[in-house]
Amino acid sequence: MQLKSIPLAFVILVVFFGGIGASGALNYWQTESSKIPEKFLTGEVAGEYNPADIRGSYTFGDIHTLFNIPLEDIHMAFRLPQNVDTATFSIKSLEEIYAELPVDMGTSAVRMFVAFYKGLPYDLENSEGSYLFPEAADILKSNGNMLPEQLEYLQGHIFAVDSQFQPGGNNIPEQVVAETQSGDTKDITPNPSEHTINGKTTFQELIDWGLTPEIISKILQEEMPDQNIVIKDYLSEKGIEFSSIKTLLQAEVDKQQ
Repeated sequence: MQLKSIPLAFVILVVFFGGIGASGALNYWQTESSKIPEKFLTGEVAGEYNPADIRGSYTFGDIHTLFNIPLEDIHMAFRLPQNVDTATFSIKSLEEIYAELPVDMGTSAVRMFVAFYKGLPYDLENSEGSYLFPEAADILKSNGNMLPEQLEYLQGHIFAVDSQFQPGGNNIPEQVVAETQSGDTKDITPNPSEHTINGKTTFQELIDWGLTPEIISKILQEEMPDQNIVIKDYLSEKGIEFSSIKTLLQAEVDKQQ
């Protein structure tokens, strides 16, 4: 008996959707919109999402869903404007509204806040430069989940700028301080003689501060961009988080001082 020929279009559909089903079963099929951080694989926290894998493209709604942190705590911790929808606010936007701050208040600060809120392991050595507002510190202390070393670290990384400061404005006071573990303060006011990278710094300024195009290219892992381009704009177009590259570039700038 001769089998009837099967239409080619039908075969293609079966293969295509069958492939999706199989790869989905193996956890290979993921859409571009999926925002799922990696999980810890070992230890007591095995199976928990790793805050270190939070991306700037996530919204605070994603953080709320993934880590079960109330949106009102997040809104207060990062001093978001009252008219902002916390759930749809993207983390990378923090780097825009706080671009003028002399400390990092971007994606890495969110990673640190989430880790401390949940009491999850976090590499503190790579958190240098990340600070949190006093409101965030109060929330974390009240929550009571921080590991002892996290509590100690937090005490020296509280950005104690005036409570009247509003994001996005040029209202940074002449002097800002960070609280220390002893309750004293240390001056972290940017010194005009100490070049600090912010959201408006260009590649030309890096060169003026002593960096060579070779150093910049090595950090970017790209050819040296047009020197007049703003660093943050360049990275945004490339889909690269500003905070991570900023930290590497700032370390090189500091070596020149």
